[in-house]
Amino acid sequence: MKISNLPFDTTDWSSVERVEYRGETGTAYWRTKHFGEIRVRMVEYSAGYLADHWCVKGHVLLCLEGELVTELEDGRIFKLQPGMSYQVADNAEPHRSSTPTGAKLFIVD
Repeated sequence: MKISNLPFDTTDWSSVERVEYRGETGTAYWRTKHFGEIRVRMVEYSAGYLADHWCVKGHVLLCLEGELVTELEDGRIFKLQPGMSYQVADNAEPHRSSTPTGAKLFIVD
């Protein structure tokens, strides 16, 4: 990731519009900011959330609260607790998210 033409600034995530997205089950709530080609999100998943698609976008993701279960299309499963992260490149390994308890995430892509 190359970051250029981005002056120092701060983000008060509580002031960023909260947009609702339905999953196969449960709901995701995104607060999104764009900085040139970089998308930065604070995402909350409700308990019982399961994504409705396999994602091929690359991300750097940090779990802030709850538990995130990430399933790769090849069947591998990873569980993230607060303070854990994952990173994956664009078009590298299709993945989808779920959570039994709910989760709060910080994602850069």
